Amino acid sequence: MGTGSARTPWQRSEARRKLLRFADATFHWGTAAVAIGVAALVAAFAYVLATQAKLTLNLFGLAFIGGTVWDPNRGVYGALPVIVDTLLTSAIALLIGVPLSLGVAIFLSEQSPHWLRNPLGSVVELLAAVPSVIYGFWGIAVLVPLMRGSVEPGLQSGAMAFPAWSGIPGLFGGTPRGFDILTAGVILAVMIVPTVSAVSREALYAVPQSQREAALSLGATRWEATRIGVLKYARAGIFGAVILGLGRAFGETMAVTMTIGNNPTLPHSLLSQGQTMASLIANEFTEVSGPLQLSALLEVGLVLLVIAFVINAVARLLVGRVLSTREAVE
Repeated sequence: MGTGSARTPWQRSEARRKLLRFADATFHWGTAAVAIGVAALVAAFAYVLATQAKLTLNLFGLAFIGGTVWDPNRGVYGALPVIVDTLLTSAIALLIGVPLSLGVAIFLSEQSPHWLRNPLGSVVELLAAVPSVIYGFWGIAVLVPLMRGSVEPGLQSGAMAFPAWSGIPGLFGGTPRGFDILTAGVILAVMIVPTVSAVSREALYAVPQSQREAALSLGATRWEATRIGVLKYARAGIFGAVILGLGRAFGETMAVTMTIGNNPTLPHSLLSQGQTMASLIANEFTEVSGPLQLSALLEVGLVLLVIAFVINAVARLLVGRVLSTREAVE
């Protein structure tokens, strides 16, 4: 056999370097295309919604966001009540769900025995796979009677112990119905627990073991070691988990629709019936009576998209500040 066509080791290594450079370039531009595609998809969503909502954008302008009346029969549309109800239910979900989620994450990552950690973690994560309509049925069958018969009257009695100027008695004013903003917020709190706890647990797992050992070696208790050496180190990841939970609560539709009462008016208390932006679209989209109502619903969707984008942008800035502060301290 001739040896004239055989490649030298230098030629083989050069060919390999060219192949690796090609693979790196392909990977770089491929991932860039995916990222640009996602951004373009979001921009396309906003463009389509804005285009289809042009009728109400031109007719009402900014008064659509500040309007307090939603009446398709009179052709009057104001989105302020559903915006307020969306923010209220999401805030209640975070106030209740985040402490529960952190408790679950801390227990599973720092306190639980090894034989219990994986089975219990799997059960918590399975809650994320439960369809939202099942949460809604559970809310109607179990939570609404419980809230109407025990929890809400108890909250009203406890609130009366505070002075009127504090605003707390008014926070739980009205007739306990069960189908209200507070119940919808509790449902959302249950729904965000698996998401926030799973991401928080992974953030806690990522903390180096040396952080715990250093705190314990200085005489800290297990709780002090967790609080100082673990939670502080993982705060950026935990904050990201909270934002993911907020996104889940902010856009939830079916469970909220089934438990909030669906009354698009400004709430007077947490026991008022309300309607979120997502539940309003779900309720009225199949019963649109004309182009003006369709345009109004699409503008509500546009407002929902913009608020979600702003929340995520602010969250990214806050996470960046937390990370930069930690790096500066370290």
